[in-house]
Amino acid sequence: MSRSLITVVAAIVIAGPLAQAGQQGRGQAPVPYPLSNPIRERGSSVTGAFEGWYYDTDGSANLLVGYFNRNTKQEIDIPVGPDNRIEPGDADRGQPTHFLTSRQWGVFTIRLPKDFGAKELTWTLTANGQTNAITLHTRPDWILAPFEDPANKNTPPALRFAAPPSPTFSGPPSGVAASYTAIVGTPLPLTVWATDDGPKINIDDAPRPARPRSGTWAALPNAPPPLSVAWSLFRGPAAVTFDNAKPAIDKASGRTVTTATFAAPGDYLLRVQANDSTGDGGGGFQCCWTNAYVRVAVSGPTTTVY
Repeated sequence: MSRSLITVVAAIVIAGPLAQAGQQGRGQAPVPYPLSNPIRERGSSVTGAFEGWYYDTDGSANLLVGYFNRNTKQEIDIPVGPDNRIEPGDADRGQPTHFLTSRQWGVFTIRLPKDFGAKELTWTLTANGQTNAITLHTRPDWILAPFEDPANKNTPPALRFAAPPSPTFSGPPSGVAASYTAIVGTPLPLTVWATDDGPKINIDDAPRPARPRSGTWAALPNAPPPLSVAWSLFRGPAAVTFDNAKPAIDKASGRTVTTATFAAPGDYLLRVQANDSTGDGGGGFQCCWTNAYVRVAVSGPTTTVY
């Protein structure tokens, strides 16, 4: 089976009825709520998506988790609590409270204690009156390699939040990469340097055929997508407006700049995602892309931002 076909099948599994009765405990199983809610503009559900687990560079085991918002035009805020909880234990494990539309890959991680073993966690989300829950675990068949693709030695893009040679952040999110202060209604400049090495072996150097202008094959891409950066709100008390959520990347330096304007004071966590040629979620293979967090402490009176 080709990689592209596998990706399509994987996407269908995530976006469709992820699990039916009798499948509890396989990572995407509801407990005991249905996941096959319709995709529509507004009024549908949000479901967590267990990507798998991996060993970090320090040897710790980590769960990698994303989500699927079935609303195409409704971003949803769900504070940590009864409607957005991970259990057993602390309900707050660093999960998002602001949910973008569509499928979002590997947006947070949970570092596990050494004695976690065969235990499980459950992430429950209630949105628009609909509740879904998934199980998170460390079964051997769910292990990932998010830092390097074994097939072609591709690695995730590297992000810097100050001019080189500042530290780089690559792969799944871990901690806060940068911290800023801002004032309500005043745009905050956000600069990040993004670079990517690309695959190391098994690289297809053959020229790609031109894409037909019409017909069945017109939908096929001419070339893989270029390196890209996207900003979004991960947690916060109010809306954030980006001047350009997907700013252009300078080809020579990798530098990219946008601004964020905050509607109310408080503590915010922004997410910046860098995708290489494999696209969102590594094309469903969990490598190679990077997520990082930026913390912003916003002060000043509440104002309406137009």
